[in-house]
Amino acid sequence: MSRKIVASVFISLDGVVEAPDQWHFPYFNDEMGAAVGSGLSNADTMLFGRVTYDSFAGAWPEREAAGGEDAGFAKQLGDMRKIVFSRSPLDFGWRNSEQAQGDVAEVAAALKREPGGDIGLSGSISVIRQLLAAGLLDELQLLVHPIAVRKGMRLFDEGESSIPLKLLKSETFGTGVLNLVYGPDTAPPTGGYEEAVASLGE
Repeated sequence: MSRKIVASVFISLDGVVEAPDQWHFPYFNDEMGAAVGSGLSNADTMLFGRVTYDSFAGAWPEREAAGGEDAGFAKQLGDMRKIVFSRSPLDFGWRNSEQAQGDVAEVAAALKREPGGDIGLSGSISVIRQLLAAGLLDELQLLVHPIAVRKGMRLFDEGESSIPLKLLKSETFGTGVLNLVYGPDTAPPTGGYEEAVASLGE
């Protein structure tokens, strides 16, 4: 059985995923912490884009060293293998980090064939887009915040073909955040306008 690639994304009601540090934190609570943690609980490898990696590497090693309440999660992240996609050479200070050798689809497909636990992503939107387009993402966790940010990059960009997904799990947090987990839909619904009209008359 091949390894799963699972991604977790903070997203606003209007689809914005950029700069969640500016709108996400008022909605963070224990429910969300548990959901994010469970999404990575079976992972032993993480994939990153350069920007997200720099953000993580600038925060989590210090939190692990500080020994606070999130030190355990920080150690989990530190112990994982971390593969970073970047066009520029990188110098890593966070342990178990390496630069990807190849493009996203090549690296992800090779990792899925190797033994090991799940392969996780948190943010890294450019990487998630490429995995979705290549049909390599097994689970997409969207933590939908009840706020319209109204500016910034959206999760889904313009593209040639649609990407059908099926809902695997859903729950509502006390803050109004929706925890939605999707997987690829290999048999999406078919039909057109006539079928829809006919079903309304039944």
